[in-house]
Amino acid sequence: MNTFRPALLASAVSTILFNSHHLAAAQSTTQADKAIETIQITATRRAGSVQEAPLNITALDGDVIKDQNISDLEDVARWVPGLTISDQGGREGSPIIVRGLNTNTSDRISDGGTVATYVGEIPLNIDLRLTDVDRVEVLIGPQGTLYGAGTLGGAIRYLLKQPELDITEGQVTGDVFSLNESNGTGGEFGLVFNTPLIDDVLAIRASVNYYTNPGYIDYNYVVQNLGVSNPNPDFTNPQDVSANLRRVSDVNDEQITTGRVSLRWQANEAVEATLNYFYQKQESGGNSTSQYNSLSDSSGLQEMVGQYENAARILEPGEAENDLLSLELKADLGFAELVSASGWSSYEQSGQRDQTDLLYDIYSGYAEFPAFVAQARDTSKRDNFTQEIRLVSNSEGAFNWIVGGYYNKLESHVNDREYTPGLTEFSGDEIPNIETDLEYILLTNSETTEKALFGEISYSFTEKLHVTLGARVYKYDISSDVGSATPLFIEDENYISSLDKIKFSNIKTNDSGSLFKFNANYTFDSGVLAYFTVSEGFRIGGDNGISLCPDVLPEQQIICTLPNEEDYKPDTTVNYELGFKSSWFKNRLHFNAALFNVDWKDPQVGSSTVNGQELITSNAGAANSKGVEISSRAIIADNWTAYATYAYAKAELTENVPLLFGELDEKYTQYQAYYDGADGDRLPGAPEHQFSFGLRYEQDVLDDKLLSINYGITAQSDVITKVGLKADGETLAGYALSNLSAKLTGDMWSATIYVDNLFDKYAFTSVRRDKSWAGMAKYEALNKDLPELQRVYGHYTTTPRTIGMKFTYNFEL
Repeated sequence: MNTFRPALLASAVSTILFNSHHLAAAQSTTQADKAIETIQITATRRAGSVQEAPLNITALDGDVIKDQNISDLEDVARWVPGLTISDQGGREGSPIIVRGLNTNTSDRISDGGTVATYVGEIPLNIDLRLTDVDRVEVLIGPQGTLYGAGTLGGAIRYLLKQPELDITEGQVTGDVFSLNESNGTGGEFGLVFNTPLIDDVLAIRASVNYYTNPGYIDYNYVVQNLGVSNPNPDFTNPQDVSANLRRVSDVNDEQITTGRVSLRWQANEAVEATLNYFYQKQESGGNSTSQYNSLSDSSGLQEMVGQYENAARILEPGEAENDLLSLELKADLGFAELVSASGWSSYEQSGQRDQTDLLYDIYSGYAEFPAFVAQARDTSKRDNFTQEIRLVSNSEGAFNWIVGGYYNKLESHVNDREYTPGLTEFSGDEIPNIETDLEYILLTNSETTEKALFGEISYSFTEKLHVTLGARVYKYDISSDVGSATPLFIEDENYISSLDKIKFSNIKTNDSGSLFKFNANYTFDSGVLAYFTVSEGFRIGGDNGISLCPDVLPEQQIICTLPNEEDYKPDTTVNYELGFKSSWFKNRLHFNAALFNVDWKDPQVGSSTVNGQELITSNAGAANSKGVEISSRAIIADNWTAYATYAYAKAELTENVPLLFGELDEKYTQYQAYYDGADGDRLPGAPEHQFSFGLRYEQDVLDDKLLSINYGITAQSDVITKVGLKADGETLAGYALSNLSAKLTGDMWSATIYVDNLFDKYAFTSVRRDKSWAGMAKYEALNKDLPELQRVYGHYTTTPRTIGMKFTYNFEL
């Protein structure tokens, strides 16, 4: 696979095109009648097409997903105007940003984000591997009335393919690919099987998929023996480096296993039930960050780190598992359809990361230990139960309605521990501890309960004019038990020798409120659908899961919250949107556009505690985003289809926000303005301009085969990493990525050759920490001549050029 080159792909494509030119006369379809395919959606809780829905929605069906080699949410975002996802690899969750509504840097993502994701009818926070998916629906703009919490910016729905009651069929898929900068080969294998158990009554559908990515980031500076080897050798001396450090290639490898089983029961013409079990496990070897051009020192390491190298002292693997069991019931009651959606989901996560820089920053005394290295091991678990019941009217008259109730209970458990290998022995400390070299432990157990009633009323004044009013009333309660300790710094009889000696504090928060929606839409004689919407969204508040500081702080390090850091408020958005959807030339051209203005109150923003620099969430004044989103699709000739999108969003603070990035030490108060948010400061994380363009060519070849050639380019303008470029923020340059594929389809099979990132573009997509972490750790108190280089600051990068081959075989029995 590593011998693949773009020239080889071009040669293969040219050969097929040459043959197709001589076979053009053998086309079996009537091109004159071609029209853009209709994609059915259910985002409005009623069935209809994308062009008929009076809201800003993009839907990608299974065919589009395959044709554009779309495999995950990051790929989806490139084709949805207004949606931004900065790919941060499998180890870290990538932030989802709509219309620039974001206040956080990439490593400080607020709980839940501003966009909610759903698998079917059930909310599930997951970046789903797109296998056996019927379609993905992306709703742009607040969706609080029908979709509830977390939809400040929008909602994303994964719709899995449903069991077919009258056919036995299956599909086998395979993929093999190589990446520039990687020593390995990646691949994917999937199997889907569907069969009726009782014809037209009961059917089962099952799928399993395994994906492996070989990785391309090298960890070339990993400590040989923790607590023994010197993590900061003389980098100008190769012998000293090799004696203390080791190289590990392609560390950010990734394996994803996905499986599901669905059982569909058609009891009669009026009652249907689907029981679904879904599972996804994701394993990652390390972070996809590089310290290339991100270090500042005179030791020689800066010149040694390459574009795809990470300078971490330890490996940083991670693992995450998602389970979902759902039951969806539908009953036609005549006057309305009754829908019940029940979901039981769980999430387990564990990981390890280099924590050395953070501890040096907190307490310079660690430098007395020459082999000092710190590692964090974090584990968390969430169990969630969701129940929604709604009635959707079946009336064909002027008046229609939706009414429903929602209940959600979330139980979460966090166990974070930091270790300093060898420090206990070095210091001669014989105090009993929970675990050897355990420096810090945080335990959090929380329960969140949310209840809501919601509804919509629609009235058709004429066949062309329709008005909808919606509302949602909600209430939530959060209770958390939080306990933490720094065992290495607790003396005498107060040492923490077991978990039951950790003191817990209880934190309770609650809130209630209401959301509203107004939509008016009018269909002109030309068929153009125009709409105006005012909609609201919200995100629940909560506590930061860290104990309050004692009245008197100890001399050694402590991680705790001040009263103003303990919890954070819910934030809300109000969206004003004017748009239209149009179809022209017998449905051979679609052109849609929307103007929007979003007001954001009390945006949740990532910050850090004054004591311990632990990441927390707080609130910041107000913000606004305004702009335009355009999408179009056209059949421009018998064999050619083109599509394009453009989005512009100007997102900024609309109030001054003192202490936006946390409180400063007294000696830095003269720089206060550099750390405060100000009215007019641009929001970080998303470009102001986004553009995509795709071109598709289809031709019948080899008598009965269909050749499809797809080219796509996605581009974005620059991104800033901190609000207003304050507090060591920076500007990441814009970039464009091109993809190319050629697909040959037979009666029951297809084969595809593809290239992602055709021109092997190298660019920074987001940042980890900021430039203040590129210097030296705090050694002033020890007057050290050779300070320790901080290495946590770095950048996530675009994935190198990927070249691969896919094969799909469908069968019926």
